[in-house]
Amino acid sequence: MAVDTSVIGKPTGHWRVAVERAPIANFAKAVIDDRPEYQSPEPEAPPTYSFVMQHWGQYPELQEGLAKIEGNPMFEVIGGLMANGGLVLHGEQEFEYHKPLKAGQVLRGDGVVTDAYEKETGSAVMTFVVSETVWTDETTGDPVVTTKFNLIHRRTK
Repeated sequence: MAVDTSVIGKPTGHWRVAVERAPIANFAKAVIDDRPEYQSPEPEAPPTYSFVMQHWGQYPELQEGLAKIEGNPMFEVIGGLMANGGLVLHGEQEFEYHKPLKAGQVLRGDGVVTDAYEKETGSAVMTFVVSETVWTDETTGDPVVTTKFNLIHRRTK
């Protein structure tokens, strides 16, 4: 079964996130990074914080005026494959910082599927779906961080 490449270019969502001091400090503790700058009154976020920031600070009032995306094409492809069994793996995660991510910012994220492809081995077929989210500072419009996420479905032949 060939991967559905029609999802390439489709949006995965639009979000606004308030970057806050307490979640940054708690995240740093969770990843066992006790550097004092993560506990300061105006901390910069640890390098992988942008992976979890949507779980904190994505308040309903911040989402007003954003185009609503129904579903997520990335998950629709993987969900369709899972209907026939297999495993889902979190593949690669990448962070490209353009500016420091700091408490007090409100960021706007715009996500899109950037690739979908398959690889075969002697015993399995793996389907890769890649998304990218560009996070910009809501006040200045400047890019802050670009995240890339690779989700993999693996099924045996």
